[in-house]
Amino acid sequence: MSEDGKTKPSRLGRGLSALIGEVEAVSPPDSKSEEGGAKGASEIAIDRIRRNPKQPRRTFDETALQELAESLKTKGVLQPILVRPDPKQKNDYQIIAGERRWRAAKLAGLTSIPAVVRDTDELELLEIGIIENVQRADLNPIEEAEAYDALMQRFGRTQDSLATSVGKSRVHITNTLRLLQLPEAARERVRAGHITAGHARAALGAPDPEALVELAVEKGLTVREVEAHAKAAREDTPIETKSARPKPDEKDVDTEALEADLSRSIGLDVDIRHGKNGGELRIKYRDLEQLDDVCRRLTAKRNKL
Repeated sequence: MSEDGKTKPSRLGRGLSALIGEVEAVSPPDSKSEEGGAKGASEIAIDRIRRNPKQPRRTFDETALQELAESLKTKGVLQPILVRPDPKQKNDYQIIAGERRWRAAKLAGLTSIPAVVRDTDELELLEIGIIENVQRADLNPIEEAEAYDALMQRFGRTQDSLATSVGKSRVHITNTLRLLQLPEAARERVRAGHITAGHARAALGAPDPEALVELAVEKGLTVREVEAHAKAAREDTPIETKSARPKPDEKDVDTEALEADLSRSIGLDVDIRHGKNGGELRIKYRDLEQLDDVCRRLTAKRNKL
């Protein structure tokens, strides 16, 4: 809220790099500026920085962290992390974005790290943490779903406002949140990467999603095969491996959802055909006026690049 009581427009949808670039840093009293570093960044002792307990990302690839640590030993930290004054510990700081770099810097034996300090509220703290990871594809689907749910439950966000903030389609938000309907054991399979989010959503159509998820892992089923098993279970009909395979022209639920989202966006029917060696995106138009409108939109986006 601003001083006049009006809601401040969110800048979060612009991305983390843009947000950091706008920050007016609050320099710690005993910190020193990093020569040649990012504007507004200061060197802060690593032991004065704490992780964000509401960070949606819980798992970090140890091998990748070690590789980053080796790079930091020779090149240093080139991009500052984003922190805020720790609300519970005076003179310390809490990470808003950049925990992976902070962890790697500790592994590398660095004693300080460049950071931009910003006063932020709980909503921004959670949103920025989500945006940093979602835009960099660092969250697994369950972590992403739990982060979206936290924003909705704790801060009253809608799916539409979430889509704007994180730069995703509303259909993506809806499909991701559906994963929270899975039993915990099935969620863990998704977290571990044993099955994809598409497999998990298809399994939700079965009377016993957890059993179908386990079958998918055991048999290495495709998403379409999981959908076929779910349908057969709902209808209580026997399933045979060959006949259960969907026809080549049948589409999975994610493809159909993406088609619907694109159609709403451009106002024209969209047909996505995907195969092993790639695919096609077809936009259907009725007359030359609609074709001209599509060409104008595509040309406008190209000219902005």
